[in-house]
Amino acid sequence: MSKRNQSGMSLIELLTVVVIIGILGAIVIPSYQDSVRKARRADSQAVVLELAQWMERFYTENGRYDQDRNGNAVGPQIPAILQQSPKDAGGGVQHYGLVVGNLTERTFTITATPVGDQAGERCGNLTFDQAGTKGMSGTGLTVAQCW
Repeated sequence: MSKRNQSGMSLIELLTVVVIIGILGAIVIPSYQDSVRKARRADSQAVVLELAQWMERFYTENGRYDQDRNGNAVGPQIPAILQQSPKDAGGGVQHYGLVVGNLTERTFTITATPVGDQAGERCGNLTFDQAGTKGMSGTGLTVAQCW
């Protein structure tokens, strides 16, 4: 009997490679998705803080948060770019919707609500008010972990 040179891979070797790739995928993909969610949350936090600064400038100019000196409500005056995250979504994919609520002469609360792919976010809704108090509606995490 003569020995032949074998080339290629055996079925066992091929299955081993497939299993290793599957295990790596099971570890890497959830970690990547978690990183993407955290990045989107960080972007929304930046927009929330920018909107809070806009509200403070509005207060400085008008002496109150809920309306301007002419009695016009603040809502329609908020720039559309500060009502979503990312700011440049403009008809594209939006990850958070921002709403200013609890509006009185001296108070406001900004709520960032996750939408679309971000809807399953563990932190839930993120909130920020005129006193700089940060909050969230999710469970299992702390405000410090979400902010």
